[in-house]
Amino acid sequence: MKMKKKKWIAAMGAVTMAAGLLAGCGGGEAPAKTDAQTDNKTAAKEDTTPLELSVVIPQVGDIPAKGNVIEQQIEKYTNTKLSIQWVPSSTYDEKVNVMIAANDLPKILRVNYIPTSISAMQSGQFWELGPYLKDYKNLSAQNPQYYENIKVDGKIYGIPQFREIGRNAIVYRKDLLDNLGLKVPKTIDEWYNTLKALTLNDPDKNGKNDTYGMLLDKKYNDGTASSLTRFAVAQGAPNRWGVDSNGKFTPEFVTPPFVETLKLFRKLYAEKLINQDFPALDATELEKQFESGRAGLKINSVATNATGLQDRIVKNVPTAVIDVTPWEGPQGLRVAGGTGNNGILVIPKSSVKTEAELRRILTFMDKLFDPPMSVLQKRGIEGTHYKKVDGGMVEWVDFTAFNREVKPYRDNFLNFETYNVPVVKDTPLGMKATKMEPDGLKYSVANPALNLTSKTYSERGRDLELMITDAETKYIVGKLDDAGWQAAVDAWRKAGGDNLIKEYEESYAKNKK
Repeated sequence: MKMKKKKWIAAMGAVTMAAGLLAGCGGGEAPAKTDAQTDNKTAAKEDTTPLELSVVIPQVGDIPAKGNVIEQQIEKYTNTKLSIQWVPSSTYDEKVNVMIAANDLPKILRVNYIPTSISAMQSGQFWELGPYLKDYKNLSAQNPQYYENIKVDGKIYGIPQFREIGRNAIVYRKDLLDNLGLKVPKTIDEWYNTLKALTLNDPDKNGKNDTYGMLLDKKYNDGTASSLTRFAVAQGAPNRWGVDSNGKFTPEFVTPPFVETLKLFRKLYAEKLINQDFPALDATELEKQFESGRAGLKINSVATNATGLQDRIVKNVPTAVIDVTPWEGPQGLRVAGGTGNNGILVIPKSSVKTEAELRRILTFMDKLFDPPMSVLQKRGIEGTHYKKVDGGMVEWVDFTAFNREVKPYRDNFLNFETYNVPVVKDTPLGMKATKMEPDGLKYSVANPALNLTSKTYSERGRDLELMITDAETKYIVGKLDDAGWQAAVDAWRKAGGDNLIKEYEESYAKNKK
């Protein structure tokens, strides 16, 4: 609003000067404008009416009742009138695709970083926001990597719904490792020896051969949450893609650390040191098995999951002690960096016609990060959802009510656990995990292809990914030998992999200019 006010004053100064010159030509003299008169006119020109904002976002739990107290407080603080359309998560991307195709869009739309929304950005359907960010204290205060991860052709077309980049970690049974005198492994050899001991040496002392060192599920190598990638990154592999100083790209699966990790998984499977049913095991079933005490380490997790796992596992194994640690390998701490968002909030040009309205919407987004709004979104209402305790921390009063009443807004608007939000007083494990997630950014390894565009990827990227992930599983279970694995990589190159590499290199070079 300050920027708008300054521009208007500058414009009024020009008009006043022109009027004075015209009056001078007519022989008269224009009366001088006082500062108070100018300020009054400026105030009169400012739009102080509530900004009407139509918003389309995914449904999280039950749809909040219109006019609820959380929505009222957001509207009052940000001077807006919200009209929110909640769309079921299961059909959200499909709904957004239809809206984009029809150009029937709200003023704020939450999109995922997928070909349809990327194409809409490239075609100019959404405002480019990068040049404006410096004018908003909260939006500009966030780590640049979060914006880097959502760029399209080097430009920023939205505000990420911030999530910690370095949040993935190893959650493990400290009691089982302690029983065997073991520590969390770092090198490939240590991993093999530790997982073998946890499987064969009866770590829970129940006289039964009923544990594995770790469990895998059928999504172990899928997408940005790939456990295989996280494991390999700790050993020195790139995060999905590597790029050298000359801008040459290399897929992770041809690098020595990744191949060594793949060979470890193959050896573990052959010796029955990991669950033999992993190619068909659902993630929910893996969770149940871990919580029943069947594994020592959980590698497909984020740090803050540790507290919940501790609460659940003691119902089945009262002596279980959960701990958490960041990924570490021969080169030290190395965490496979995530996307850093749970979607992107974009502003369609068809619904927001003027820069003035655009700036009002950016002001709304920026205010969501102010302390009152950050606390409201992340902690709820004092006395209802949380209470203040010593040390500037808070405790939950009714976390169930928070999840029902506040979580839908927290998960869809703009907030950050480590920005303008009081720390929740928790168990030592919970406090450790909460601190570990933002700390992980310092050790995170970024995926350099995350914000690159490729025609080949848009057309058949998923098919190319499946060629490799299927080959990885076949190699681990022994259906492919080393020659068969290399043949699968060669087939990937011929099917479009080499074109993908070339297009990523071209996009990377273009973005660097």
